[in-house]
Amino acid sequence: MIQIDFNDFELNWLGHAGFVIYDKRSGYRTYIDPFQIPNNAKLADFILITHSHYDHLSIEDIKKISKPETIIIAPVDCQSKFQGKIEARDIKIITPGQVIDFYKEGLNVTAIKSYNTDKQFHPVGNDWVGYILKIQDKIIYHAGDADIIPEMTNLRDIDVALVPVSGKFVMDPQEAATAVNQFRPKLAIPMHYGSIVGTQDDAIKLKELAQVPVEILEKQS
Repeated sequence: MIQIDFNDFELNWLGHAGFVIYDKRSGYRTYIDPFQIPNNAKLADFILITHSHYDHLSIEDIKKISKPETIIIAPVDCQSKFQGKIEARDIKIITPGQVIDFYKEGLNVTAIKSYNTDKQFHPVGNDWVGYILKIQDKIIYHAGDADIIPEMTNLRDIDVALVPVSGKFVMDPQEAATAVNQFRPKLAIPMHYGSIVGTQDDAIKLKELAQVPVEILEKQS
């Protein structure tokens, strides 16, 4: 079921921190952190992985959607987990601050640091990432597994921000609200709840506290 339609692209929540974005103009489909997705999920042109934890880098789920033409983008410590296991055209390693431009496909990918500030689960030194995607004329930010971090204050002109809300491993709803109230996306969508940690109450709390529009998506089945 289509949850958001901005005329030229569709964005669906797959549960947890997973999303799929379909660009209607190019026909390309981009997944971010697919985890526990349906067996009949449509094949991917691009798969972006934020870090190597099992609920973000799931070989089982990547196999469901990869094809010989698929391009995978991931941080360096993910590389060994792909070797000999995934059918893909290319596996591109990305580091924070790096930009990869797929001009012909209408996709621009920028990696931004994603880490914890007061927890040990996602150290800043691991160079794990969130992503800023420019798809045609829309800009989508996926925060990865982050707390509220200084890098978020530099975000500009974000159309859709995908932000974790479950607490414990990532931001809680109050912190997520503080973050989006600072960088002011046109729309915020809560994630990282309802599977391993967090509940829909966390998503609802973000909506109550945010000073920007918040859409709570129904998980795609």
